[in-house]
Amino acid sequence: MNKSGDVWHVAVEGLPSSNVYYALRVSGNGGWETGYRWDKSRLLLDPRAPLVAGRRNWAQREEREEFKNEKGSMWWGTFDFDSKFDWGYDYERPQHKLRDLIIYEMTVRCFTASKSSGLGQNKRGTYLGVAEKASYLASLGVNAVELLPVFEYDELELQRWKNPRDHMVNVWGYSHMSFMAPMSRFGTPGCGPVQAAREFKEMVRTLHNAGIQVILDVVYNHTAELDDKHPYLLSMRGIDNATYYMVDPSQFVQLLNLSGCGNTVNANHPVVKQLIIDSLVRFVQEFHVDGFRFDLASCLCRDSKGQPMTAPPLIRDIAKHPILSKVHLIAEPWDLGMYQVGTFPNWDVWAEWNGKFRDDVRRFIKGDAGMKGAFATRMSGSADLYHNHDRRPFHSINFVTAHDGFSLYDMVSYNGKHNQANGEGNNDGTNDNFSWNCGHEGHTENSGVLDMRYKQMRNYLTALLMAIGTPMVVMGDEIAVTHHGNNNWYGHDTELSHMHWPSHKDDRRQGLLRFASELIKFRRSCKVLKRETFLGPRDITWHEDNWDNPDSRFLAWTLHDSKEGGAGDVYIAFNAHGFQVPAHLPKPPPGRKWARLIDTNLPSPRDFTIGGNAGVEPVYGVAPHSAIVLITKKI
Repeated sequence: MNKSGDVWHVAVEGLPSSNVYYALRVSGNGGWETGYRWDKSRLLLDPRAPLVAGRRNWAQREEREEFKNEKGSMWWGTFDFDSKFDWGYDYERPQHKLRDLIIYEMTVRCFTASKSSGLGQNKRGTYLGVAEKASYLASLGVNAVELLPVFEYDELELQRWKNPRDHMVNVWGYSHMSFMAPMSRFGTPGCGPVQAAREFKEMVRTLHNAGIQVILDVVYNHTAELDDKHPYLLSMRGIDNATYYMVDPSQFVQLLNLSGCGNTVNANHPVVKQLIIDSLVRFVQEFHVDGFRFDLASCLCRDSKGQPMTAPPLIRDIAKHPILSKVHLIAEPWDLGMYQVGTFPNWDVWAEWNGKFRDDVRRFIKGDAGMKGAFATRMSGSADLYHNHDRRPFHSINFVTAHDGFSLYDMVSYNGKHNQANGEGNNDGTNDNFSWNCGHEGHTENSGVLDMRYKQMRNYLTALLMAIGTPMVVMGDEIAVTHHGNNNWYGHDTELSHMHWPSHKDDRRQGLLRFASELIKFRRSCKVLKRETFLGPRDITWHEDNWDNPDSRFLAWTLHDSKEGGAGDVYIAFNAHGFQVPAHLPKPPPGRKWARLIDTNLPSPRDFTIGGNAGVEPVYGVAPHSAIVLITKKI
């Protein structure tokens, strides 16, 4: 064993170039009071191991794990320098710009785990299962998927010790044990890490060939090693805890917990920073991914003591990196102590999940008072947040739902969360849902309630896809998937979390799917919505003289296509009142007339008329709790 500076290294000659499993055993000076967590009895995973070997079958304990209560399972580093992957002679990566994206957030496991997916048992819940559904995603119209974490993690981590959540299986994956290795149990059952990595590439290649980019949700803010109460000694904790994590030895609880998950990665330490950058570069170059969404990215903006940094080295170096600066970079701009929506350090490169868009749009459409001005600001590009320096409207990632929180159907079906199945007495998950059950809590067969729910879902989808910014839709929202009121369903590998694919006989869900698909395709074709710059006076007309009335819940505006003399003008109106509002339409451009594209009050397929209907009257009655979109057509 040799030491160069702060790095220990050893050369082992004559090893095969694949099928070698290895681990580290580390001990050192300094006790618990110094922040270190040495344990020479424990074999540790190399943080830079390109692949991780251990359990081969999803959520099934195996002898090779050497599982022990409290301590958990054994994992080994491995590598494969023999295999070559053929991307194909005609293969090209899609070159979509951020302003053109329609992002589809999804989890590999839950997307196809259900029998209703129509896939064979060996492909359900796998990378190849996602690949099989590439044609579905393309027909929906999305051109980017954002995969929930796909780095190696232990889906049975909550079953290490007796606790209220020990019945859970982690399907979301926000608990990495490695920053380098793809999740091996998303491969074909029993295939092992080498084949799983190959199948990951097959998935990416198939999606790319369908014109769909791949964005990874990455978790560099914490790891699966948890805390000092129930530590899971896997890797970095036992190698150099005081370097890899934020630690304050002067406190009784030494590990800083700004992630809410027991520890916080010391991301701006030079050694850790380089590990994260190397991880990102590996997935761009080796696996051909097109971008990253950084979970709890505000944790990455702190120093070793947890204090906020105005110019965090990691975020800056990623923004200026010759490879990483050319892929999509999206921050979730908050953690347990900071909320940086609109203020995340960005170097005019980073985009952000716009949490204010979600909250303001939800509140206006469900009918809260005093929300019209905020709704107008969000729909027109959130200039209050992003119109500074050289930031653009597309740096706002707009969403009304995400994996954590209610699904779209649950948002219109439940006034409160129903998380009892999680084992924490319904205390987990957010209480700030801004939801409305449309007159009945939960499941119902009442046609009137269902009509209202489906109309509200169309309203939310219309707001999301007609807003200036980059839209993100969530897996299953297009087919009214429910998690039965659970807004924190990370630990259920059951029908509660699996995407239930609709049958052809399910008219309501099929109708919503058609509406969502046509809306997405219109969005992709509509030039006035995919803006490089923020709106100016010539770009938009607000048909409004009632801004100061908190009881006003109607808003209408026209987006102008100045480059084509108004040929592409779009009129949009939302009515969140419980009564009809007569909308006096503006005069259309010369030689053109207004035609109805969308009326969410109408049944499918009239709710979306491809190319617009024959024309509308000068005064349009906008029904209660509905939205309309009009386009111009030649007379």
